[in-house]
Amino acid sequence: MNRENKKFYQELFSLAIPIGLQNLLIALIGATDAFMLGRYSQDAVSAVSLANQVSFIMNLFVGAAVGGGGVLLAQYYGKGDGGMVKNLFCMILKYAFGITAVFFCLAMFVPEALMRIYTKETALIEIGASYLRAVAPSYLFVGVTQCYYALMKLEGKAKKSIYISLFALIADVVLDIFLIYGLIGDFQGFGPDGSAYSTVFVEFCALVWCVAESYRKGSIRADLKGILWHSWAITKDFFKVLLPMLGSSLAWGIGFSLHSLIMGHLGSDATAPASIASVAQEVITCLCKGISAGAGIMVGKLLGQNLFEEAKAYGKRFWKVAIFTGLLHMAVLYALIPVFSAFFILSETAERYLVYMLLFNGLYAFAYSLNAIIVCGVFPAGGDANYDAVSVFLSSWCFALPLALLGAFVFDWPVIAVYILMCSDEIVKLPWLYGRYKKYKWLKNLTHDAPAA
Repeated sequence: MNRENKKFYQELFSLAIPIGLQNLLIALIGATDAFMLGRYSQDAVSAVSLANQVSFIMNLFVGAAVGGGGVLLAQYYGKGDGGMVKNLFCMILKYAFGITAVFFCLAMFVPEALMRIYTKETALIEIGASYLRAVAPSYLFVGVTQCYYALMKLEGKAKKSIYISLFALIADVVLDIFLIYGLIGDFQGFGPDGSAYSTVFVEFCALVWCVAESYRKGSIRADLKGILWHSWAITKDFFKVLLPMLGSSLAWGIGFSLHSLIMGHLGSDATAPASIASVAQEVITCLCKGISAGAGIMVGKLLGQNLFEEAKAYGKRFWKVAIFTGLLHMAVLYALIPVFSAFFILSETAERYLVYMLLFNGLYAFAYSLNAIIVCGVFPAGGDANYDAVSVFLSSWCFALPLALLGAFVFDWPVIAVYILMCSDEIVKLPWLYGRYKKYKWLKNLTHDAPAA
């Protein structure tokens, strides 16, 4: 391995491994809820999965705000402009908190209406609405915490976020056991609501820890001057990156949320295994998400310094990493099929559906890995977020979703056929990906020499 490759992989591993582990821990927090409820009842798994679509949609907005701001943060950090980094961080905090406040109000005051979007089964609506009211306070903590996680990664303190997420995972597992099932004297537990209460507690603790870490020496932290700071030029740059990323996230995310609506229409035997398959995919693909975040930071820092040839070389290396990661995700998912199919209490029909869904998800995971690392990592680092929005719109809204909706609501196609169609969007994107990459529209420096204050 030559010196350039060694430097690349050392930097990548120092970012991707901690970020990937943190994503894994966060995914496992959600997965533990599914695992715990999977031993409770099939309706509990289905209802909570549908209810969590609200936080899923919320996280699309938060993720776009943090991701769009993160592009600028990485470039200004690479430029060495600490004052601007602090001001940008405070600006992102304000947007993230505003977004979560809206979703808190929806989940707290109109949960039944939200549940009726996804299912018509009374039992699922009742369980899901109760869960939403209980989990709503956690929304206010999540957005701010994500901003701090992004800053930790930029400062090279990704290990800190791992410790926080590890604590959250352990606390969530322990609390789920007692709050869902009881197991203490005559206490019978809260059922699905117990899972919500544990989520609120661990998210609050994570936020407190993040804020405390920001007060350590050498860390960037929010202050009143930064909160009140405003620049139209920087705001314009922020939205120039944010809006395409948000459009892409919403096009993909609302489409993904429609998966739950479609499966919910097909009944609990379809909803439960689809929910489990989604959890499995979320856990398995954490590595590529870490690499994607690492790619954005690494390429962004080079572009902020006008090192275009070095950034181009990094982009080429990320292609090889993406293909290897996709194959790895596929292999791991296939190896775990017996574990997932044996653990959950499902009907015979639902168990059969789960095996078929996981088999197809192996192909999906490969395609998702390439798109995540290149389209969501390398491209936005230089401001090229438009391709993702267009590709998601065409592959999902013009192909996969219309066919799946017709199959479920008009032609009454088999559950597995509908599932394969609605999850084909990531695969459909692949033929055009390399051509876009070779246009090098992502090789841009987005920074300004404007003063920070």
